[in-house]
Amino acid sequence: MATLRKFKCYRNVVRAYTRKSKYKTKSYVKSFPNSKLVRFHMGDIHKDFKYKVDLVTREKVQVRDNALESARQVSNRQLEKDLGKEYYFKIMVYPHHALRENKMLVGAGADRMQTGMQQAFGKVIGIAAQLRKKQAVFTILVNKSGLESAKLALKKANHRLPFRSSIEITEFNNF
Repeated sequence: MATLRKFKCYRNVVRAYTRKSKYKTKSYVKSFPNSKLVRFHMGDIHKDFKYKVDLVTREKVQVRDNALESARQVSNRQLEKDLGKEYYFKIMVYPHHALRENKMLVGAGADRMQTGMQQAFGKVIGIAAQLRKKQAVFTILVNKSGLESAKLALKKANHRLPFRSSIEITEFNNF
């Protein structure tokens, strides 16, 4: 299997090109891959917590689903190690944007085997979440004793994500 294409090709948020064709089968995306995000709610869902800690974006960006899953795993592992089940962790974004690639042949004679790049639609190779500026990506609900652990977990998650972010803490009663 081929490796993933560098994400600098997809990092900027642009409106996807929508293909319109006189042939119906060429006007839509035929297959859509499953999200690599496994869980969106972790920890104790039914308990009331006092503080809400958010990981907030500082720029408009796209994030691949495997980056979100990697950040989720590292932060949830840290929270489980420090707090047991005394937290509630929620992923606030969903990867719904299709990433497409028009695969090209390289090498001698490859120019006679391709149709070109004019309005190339491409095949879906992955999915990503489109994030706005100041949008919460992860939310953790904890009590006062778990604030430092929640900040550490989000800081570790931030190292796995391809954008600049900040951590916001608000006093909170109910989710």
